[in-house]
Amino acid sequence: MESQRDEAVPRHPKQSKPQNPAHVPSISSKDSIFSMPNLPAELITEILLKLPVNSLLRFSCVSKSWLALISSPEFVKIHLLLSASNKDYTHHGVMFEASNDNYDVKYCSLSSLLYNSVTEAFDLDYPGKNPDHFPRIVGSINGLICLVINSFDGLPDLFLWNPSVRKYKKLRNYRLSVSRRYHEDECVDFNFGFAYDEFQDDYKVVGIFSIYRYIHLCRIEVRIYSLKSNSWRSIDDFKGRLLLDDHSGKLVNGKLYWLDKGWNILSIDLACEKWAEVEQPCSFKKCGFLSLGVFRSDLSAFCNEAWTQVDIWVMKEYGVKESWAKIFTIKSPVDSTGNRFDPPILMSNEGEILIQFGSRFTKYNSKDESIKYLDVTNFAPFLEAHIYVKSLVCPFIRKGPRTQQQWS
Repeated sequence: MESQRDEAVPRHPKQSKPQNPAHVPSISSKDSIFSMPNLPAELITEILLKLPVNSLLRFSCVSKSWLALISSPEFVKIHLLLSASNKDYTHHGVMFEASNDNYDVKYCSLSSLLYNSVTEAFDLDYPGKNPDHFPRIVGSINGLICLVINSFDGLPDLFLWNPSVRKYKKLRNYRLSVSRRYHEDECVDFNFGFAYDEFQDDYKVVGIFSIYRYIHLCRIEVRIYSLKSNSWRSIDDFKGRLLLDDHSGKLVNGKLYWLDKGWNILSIDLACEKWAEVEQPCSFKKCGFLSLGVFRSDLSAFCNEAWTQVDIWVMKEYGVKESWAKIFTIKSPVDSTGNRFDPPILMSNEGEILIQFGSRFTKYNSKDESIKYLDVTNFAPFLEAHIYVKSLVCPFIRKGPRTQQQWS
């Protein structure tokens, strides 16, 4: 069931200050079938804000006032801010799609991955699951996953999905000047980016479609989907002259970034929807393999040098070539034949870097330059991992008063 408007929240929760819990809707014990403790409403709100999402979903059935409180935009926003800033990562997970024949989407606890000797990965029942279609995660923002479901005979389907509340929205079909099912003389290559536009208070998906006919590229079409308007629009000033190399765009400070196959960095500003090319150091062109990522809220580049080491660069100031700085060099393990590093997933509070090496999770300790392989059960080789924070954010627009159906 769709509802009136989405629970839009800032992309970087740490930059916002939680509101006073007294500003969220008050609660009452009169409409409850249970005997309610005689506690101040503000104290109950404080307690609820500290609970995990699965507990809050159960407690929303206690009474109408609790349902109104827990599903209110103010509560959802404050709960997300507190969860995202938790230093123990108890509300965070790692989401990844398995690169095997089962087409699985898997999830494991981030805190367990960082601090436990063994971590278990869980299979998720994702929307659009089909034994003949394979999923790719475009991005994860505020508890929402943008998921693309690829098929071998048509254009992909797109979903916005919150696994914590078990809700998803299939996005309206983008309209390209090709048929839904490819003709023999045409095919489409596609790249997506997922973003939260803080200025418009809107979640957006950018789609870049390279359309071929008789194996020749004939045009590139760009579409932007807005959750708030539930519609796609075209953008005509795409600056790319070459095909994009990255599967999905990287979001940093309201801009999405891609690499093209010439290793030029392209960006689109979500506020004005304008494209630009980002200057980069000359050394990027000389490395053996280049990829983009996000490291501590900065745009990052990862240069693999002859499969023996990776240099990690960050851009501190947008568009300023001189602001690129190399912050780490990680040497590959001696048993690394044929494997390479992918962009780091996270730097922990202790300074350890969670990173993908080949098809495994590893931790790199910058103090002693050691690398530790992590033990994960129910594991499968994967393509790219995404940090996920559990939240109450809904993936669709509200169309009326909240009802219990939203959380059931």
